[in-house]
Amino acid sequence: MTDTIIHSDLTFTQPFSHAEKQLLTPEAQQFLLELVTHFSAERERLLVLRQRRQQRYDAGQLPDFDMETASIRESAWRIGTIPDDLLDRRVEITGPPERKMVINALNANVKVYMADFEDSLTPQWDKLMEGQQTLCEAVKGTLSFTSESGKIYQLRAAPAVLMCRVRGLHLDEKHVQWQGKAIPGGLFDFALYFFHNVSALLSKGSGPYFYLPKSESWQEAAWWREIFCFAEDRFQLPRGTIKVTVLIETLPAVFQMDEILWNLRDHIVGLNCGRWDYIFSYIKTLRQHGDRILPDRQSITMAQPFLDAYSRLLVKTCHRRGAFAMGGMSALIPAKERARNEWVLQRVREDKQREADNGHDGTWIAHPGLADTAMAVFDAALDERQNQLDVLRENDAPVDAAQLLAPCAGERTEAGMRANIRVALRYLEAWLGGNGCVPIDGLMEDAATAEIARTSIWQWIHHQQTLSDGQPVSAESFLRMLDEERCQLNDARYDDAARLMAQITTEDELVSFLTLPGYRLIP
Repeated sequence: MTDTIIHSDLTFTQPFSHAEKQLLTPEAQQFLLELVTHFSAERERLLVLRQRRQQRYDAGQLPDFDMETASIRESAWRIGTIPDDLLDRRVEITGPPERKMVINALNANVKVYMADFEDSLTPQWDKLMEGQQTLCEAVKGTLSFTSESGKIYQLRAAPAVLMCRVRGLHLDEKHVQWQGKAIPGGLFDFALYFFHNVSALLSKGSGPYFYLPKSESWQEAAWWREIFCFAEDRFQLPRGTIKVTVLIETLPAVFQMDEILWNLRDHIVGLNCGRWDYIFSYIKTLRQHGDRILPDRQSITMAQPFLDAYSRLLVKTCHRRGAFAMGGMSALIPAKERARNEWVLQRVREDKQREADNGHDGTWIAHPGLADTAMAVFDAALDERQNQLDVLRENDAPVDAAQLLAPCAGERTEAGMRANIRVALRYLEAWLGGNGCVPIDGLMEDAATAEIARTSIWQWIHHQQTLSDGQPVSAESFLRMLDEERCQLNDARYDDAARLMAQITTEDELVSFLTLPGYRLIP
């Protein structure tokens, strides 16, 4: 074991144990170094462009379709080919790449499992290493797990198709440095998964399939295109070997869906309605617009006009280009109590039926116990088809910016504010402790849902809102409720989480992602 490993300009600040020696071979390090060398500078430029765009929104501008790229939106073209094993994606499950969860997800009654290195994984070094190692074993078909009680978990003969979600553009990997700076986390995740699995995936008739999160512009899609092309050329693979689905989970990106598809047309197979991050992005993007303040989270369902317009526009845009339009995640999870569980399944059924009726090709779940319910909805909608690419929504009235930006009706209540505090507090405590995906009050919470909780309160404080009972929302009232909810938990583990939540919720400037200050607090 060594304290620090240096490969050329890359510095690894963590000890190299068995997992590191298997994953961070000299050849893998060389590939990572090439990616970092070629693409880090452009990533920094793209992050600056994000800041400048947000400054325009803060000054009063609203997101809109770009007239300079109108020719892409108005002309006829289609994306490239879709691999056979991705033609049917009617139900996808997602979760962190933890050994038991990966086995259960790949064995579930689903078509695709998306291993998530982003919203549902705390990026502790050992978890990143274990996650990559777990996926390598899953690709080889050798993955197994034995519980403390002796129960053995193994992969079934024909598991779900594996996809990998890498970290977003804004996230660093602080344990690996280049020229004295942390490298991009997404490049680290992509490099290791691609390098170690591309040959085995192709030999079994699949391929290196990725999900890209939190993109805000076609320029960011173009950055990933160049990375994909570089990797394919480096390994002498045909153009389009790498396939990707892009999450449309930011407000700026919904106005650039055609442009994102165009720039990734050799590699992209679809877009996904990342609804929870999208709601968070609505708050963050329009944070200075006092006429677009969201109500209690419980009121913000996909039936809300601005979210329904987003779903329908995504379907129409994707299908016109021959790309899949994937539905989003229901945060509900099964309950042990029978009546409650029947209520959960009915809510999930209604949510997935809305997506199927809108023309989505598939949907997301977070728990294997919901697979049969979601599958039944899409089985009925698809009949003998593999997808709904034939649903073109050609008779729809155009979806304009006003619909996508429409204010959301609903009350702001003390109960809703306290629910937000509990969710964010409990999630932050779990995240800081190494668990990025947490069941709380019957919902599977991850970074995206926690972001909604804390930014809603920030927005209410910032714009001096009044709750339905006449109570003004202020930093002082929030801190009082936070202290009361913290005391209810009666556990010192929540002290760090409470301090972090107090800081990021009361600052004058909205903290762009809770995971950024959170990352500084984990090893």
